[in-house]
Amino acid sequence: MAEYAIEMLNITKVFPGIIANDDITLTLKRGEIHALLGENGAGKSTLMSVLFGLYQPEKGVIKKDGVEVKINDPNDANDLGIGMVHQHFKLVECFTVLDNIIMGAEPADKMGFLHKAEARKKITELSERYGLGVDLDAKIEDITVGMQQRTEILKMLYRDNEILIFDEPTAVLTPQEIDELMQIMKNLSAEGKSILFISHKLNEIMAVSDRCTVLRKGKYIGTVNTSETTVEKLSAMMVGRDVNFHVEKDDKEAGDVVLDVEGISVASKTSKKMAVNDVSFKVHAGEIVCIAGIDGNGQTELVYGITGLEPLKHGKVILNGEDITKAPIRKRSAAGMAHIPEDRHKHGLVLDYPLDYNMVLQRYFEPEFTNKAGFLKKKNIRSYAEGLIEKFDVRSGQGGATIARSMSGGNQQKAIAAREMDRDTNLLVAVQPTRGLDVGAIEFIHKNLIAQRDEGKAVLLVSLELDEVMDVPDRILVMYEGEIVGEFDPKKVTQEELGLYMSGAKRDEVKS
Repeated sequence: MAEYAIEMLNITKVFPGIIANDDITLTLKRGEIHALLGENGAGKSTLMSVLFGLYQPEKGVIKKDGVEVKINDPNDANDLGIGMVHQHFKLVECFTVLDNIIMGAEPADKMGFLHKAEARKKITELSERYGLGVDLDAKIEDITVGMQQRTEILKMLYRDNEILIFDEPTAVLTPQEIDELMQIMKNLSAEGKSILFISHKLNEIMAVSDRCTVLRKGKYIGTVNTSETTVEKLSAMMVGRDVNFHVEKDDKEAGDVVLDVEGISVASKTSKKMAVNDVSFKVHAGEIVCIAGIDGNGQTELVYGITGLEPLKHGKVILNGEDITKAPIRKRSAAGMAHIPEDRHKHGLVLDYPLDYNMVLQRYFEPEFTNKAGFLKKKNIRSYAEGLIEKFDVRSGQGGATIARSMSGGNQQKAIAAREMDRDTNLLVAVQPTRGLDVGAIEFIHKNLIAQRDEGKAVLLVSLELDEVMDVPDRILVMYEGEIVGEFDPKKVTQEELGLYMSGAKRDEVKS
């Protein structure tokens, strides 16, 4: 029997203006967890999409169990036992978990009648065997992101896939869900499944993988045994230089109040309780205040209330002394608010617009970009966008002309951060600004957040990453079940202490 379950030999894949994969070789041993590491836009997802039959390579050979195979589409991949969980899940929201799992592989008799009972039995057995407890009758739109991911994993297992591809599987999960997923991956590998795991979170790669292959700017850099390397060595291979994991910042005296949130409450869409319940705090010029907490404790609704995406039930939002509680979003923007949103696809970009139009979404009507007759000054828009693309290292095959949808998730995120940080505002609301970014890009965004604060802007940061919570802000507010339960100085608090407040085990009366 061949040593390798999969061999991808000398793969080259070209898109307009960019060589996404340049002569890359990757081998996957049986029963191993093999990590694929690289910066945003390094070509990781493209390489896996070639293996899954979504793209055809210009050059190169794929072998399964030592035999050359041709994978024309995902059906061919499934027939060869290759399954993939995509970064953005491929689920039908209004269908149940069970219907999503069996879709395209429905158990039917000769007359075409469905036999869901036998499918349910098989899926329940798989679910118990790998510790994937899901409610088969729940609708996708009603379950958490972590459960949606388990549904995707069960889709692969139901089809008897032996080779499992996980594309950035932890990007949208809470820390607890990440731990559970790592355990699931170890269980799968122990059962003889071979796993390819795309990530740029170095601590996860160190914790779960056997070997790691590094790509940089579409080229193969090398493959190492995880047990014989370090986080620092991997990050240098990935970025091409040493990365500073600690945020450098000087002490700064906070200035006047820029954002004043007074007793705000926001309704929940899923329960009768308030998602945000009587929350008050202030953010001053020249300070970064971080809202920390486990996902789902009202942070999203709090930001929606402040930025105007949801109406408030009670309370007031005051920006630079002006009451903007009922102001439309454009007025908030004009009054000095910038916003890096949590959901980059829903609220951050117009995905079918080119990148340069996305860079001026809040400013296209200004005289710099529109003439008196109302026509866009396309040259000005293009040159402004190209400047931001260069300054923030947004990697896109055709510069400003690149359609936003075609870019990697991390580069979409960098584009939004570039647009919001470059605007002349005095409040930046940054919600998980480094989600889905590699270590080099995270370092860059953190530097820019500190620069915004040093320029005298007020920054409201919402983060689920404990390292970011400890490292970046001047003050931390912990949110639990829609309320602020603690206020801390990051220099004087430990991660363990924060964890107790985040989980609801401790709370203080916080004076606004």
